[in-house]
Amino acid sequence: MGKNKSYTFNAVIYKTGINFAVDVPGEITSELVAIKGYIRIKGTINKFPFTKSLVPVKNGPYRLFVNVPTLKGAKAKVGDDAVFTIMQDTSDPEKEYPVPQALTTQLQQHGLLADFEALSFYRRKEIARYLNQVKTAETLEKNIQKVISQLKKKDATVRVP
Repeated sequence: MGKNKSYTFNAVIYKTGINFAVDVPGEITSELVAIKGYIRIKGTINKFPFTKSLVPVKNGPYRLFVNVPTLKGAKAKVGDDAVFTIMQDTSDPEKEYPVPQALTTQLQQHGLLADFEALSFYRRKEIARYLNQVKTAETLEKNIQKVISQLKKKDATVRVP
């Protein structure tokens, strides 16, 4: 398995819908571990670093979407043949953005911890990411109350600003 092994390949950047992407060779993705269909990776495009997930495509190879900031950093554009080096990202995404203790306490007090944990990983990560960035205790509390209120309403799109 390619847990700590890096893979280098060339790919032409193309546009699909409104997104920019490349297809990752199957001989590479077959050595990586998918979790819920996605393969978390880190790597470089033309030596510019990124962390992303490879996305499965029905009846096709895994796709790597490349956003505009990454393209600019890599000095690449649609139609360019770029050099990619990737490896499995084994970091624990839950540790990147820990849920603030103040939120956990409020969730427990309101009996909403299970509701929060039932949200998608992405939604929980985005909430934790935002709450970890706020500057004041007042702003943190205000946004925690928004999350609590939305969970009480059983709003599956729980979000903070």
